[in-house]
Amino acid sequence: MRMGGMRRFGGHRAAVRRAGHPACCLMLFIACMAAAGQGSAGREASCQKVVLAGEASAGQEWKAAIGQGWVFRVLPIAPATAGYSGWDLVVDREKPAGFPDALLVATPPYNSINEREIGTTFGLRAQDAIGWNPRGFHFLIDPVAFEESQRLFQELGGAGRGAGLPVAGSREGQAIKRLLEINQRASAGQFRILEARLTPGVADAAPFAQGWALALPRTPHTFEPAAGGRSTAEGELRWMRFSITLWLPGMWRAPRELHAARTGCSE
Repeated sequence: MRMGGMRRFGGHRAAVRRAGHPACCLMLFIACMAAAGQGSAGREASCQKVVLAGEASAGQEWKAAIGQGWVFRVLPIAPATAGYSGWDLVVDREKPAGFPDALLVATPPYNSINEREIGTTFGLRAQDAIGWNPRGFHFLIDPVAFEESQRLFQELGGAGRGAGLPVAGSREGQAIKRLLEINQRASAGQFRILEARLTPGVADAAPFAQGWALALPRTPHTFEPAAGGRSTAEGELRWMRFSITLWLPGMWRAPRELHAARTGCSE
């Protein structure tokens, strides 16, 4: 499962975007366990708040260095991937460390609809993806913890196929426990879409996406005609302008141009 670089993410994600992925039950279990534990996680009394701003067109990558060898990327979903459009939120080393990245591994569920992906995936239309705004996520910033989490993720990706909920003492159970322990030390972030251009999908909103469809007017946006006049069920994400807020550790060495401000640690 391990991919050699950032540009190869699209091929693997095409597989995990299928709603019927056999490891879905396991990964949803991880998400529930993570949600239960994050509220009680011990966090620093103070953090450095960094706000990034950018924009990206379809097929275009955006990135910014956030300090200590880490980079935040807004990475386009490969357009050849079954007609999907949009972007993945990615945190990785300056020299990419491969799949999964430090944001994905700290923001479950892994093989299901998730706040780290702004795209027409898992039954979302373009207008639903924009209406889901803002989005929260977590990411690792300790290279050693990141490497261990990547290994645990790969172990679960193999052992979880076709399995139900893991037994507490099993290899899968132990891997999940350790993964959750590492993620308790993850930093928090928020992604907010400030403006967007999109071609709306003509399908009805999925039941789980109806709230996001109704929230679309709260995000400034412009509808654009479909290419060749051919509308699709999902539509297409064409462009977005956004802000990214990161809460980094109090002793973090952020680049001077980011103007980090001392603040409480909050999502």
